[in-house]
Amino acid sequence: MSAQAADLLATWEAGLGQDGFGRALLLHRTARPEFAGDSGALLALPVGAREADLFALRRALFGDRMQVRLDCSACGEDLEFDLDAGEFARSPAPADDGALSISDGPWKVEFRLPAVADLAAAARRPDPRRALLHSCVTAVVRDGEPLPVDSLPAALERRVAEAAEAADPAADVNLTISCPECATATRSELDIASYLWTELDAWARDVLLDVHLLATAYGWSEPQILALSPLRRRYYLELCAP
Repeated sequence: MSAQAADLLATWEAGLGQDGFGRALLLHRTARPEFAGDSGALLALPVGAREADLFALRRALFGDRMQVRLDCSACGEDLEFDLDAGEFARSPAPADDGALSISDGPWKVEFRLPAVADLAAAARRPDPRRALLHSCVTAVVRDGEPLPVDSLPAALERRVAEAAEAADPAADVNLTISCPECATATRSELDIASYLWTELDAWARDVLLDVHLLATAYGWSEPQILALSPLRRRYYLELCAP
């Protein structure tokens, strides 16, 4: 990570004033440097592609093992367990990022997979899930007659959502954990962008403390200190410790 330290610190600094979506975009740029100057291309990717990219970035920066904690929904017991980031980084690509459709009697619905931009826009709506669904439906036809998206029955909305989830399974990482105390199954969604940002924030603050201590002890500049490998940096810190 030492060769990337300056770039990672710049990403962290840029994200301090951003909301969750802005931070996720910054992390995605880091994961896909070939798109660094083309945010539009990143925003157009299916959500599952971004999630897999962020798991791959997490793996590259901090390793495979991820510690996750959540509270039991029934008794409040603290549940702690490990996940393998590598498994999610290898998530299959969407089955189809173009036009999809379902038919049900007189109804035919055409839709596309949600992209990252759709997710961001839907988050600002009163009902994000329904807004996301409607933004991705491209045509609704009943008995050969085009209809507005709002005319979709609830049962068909569910079928569209299920079909989109099946086509892009990496878009939602849902965990179901059984409590060892009360045996209740607790379901939770893992937000990899938020998880990774929390880790990056802790790492950046630790690195800045290292820079401060080594600059004070040896008079080195930040670039000189960041050029050191983490192992050499740690040894120098031990040498200058009181």
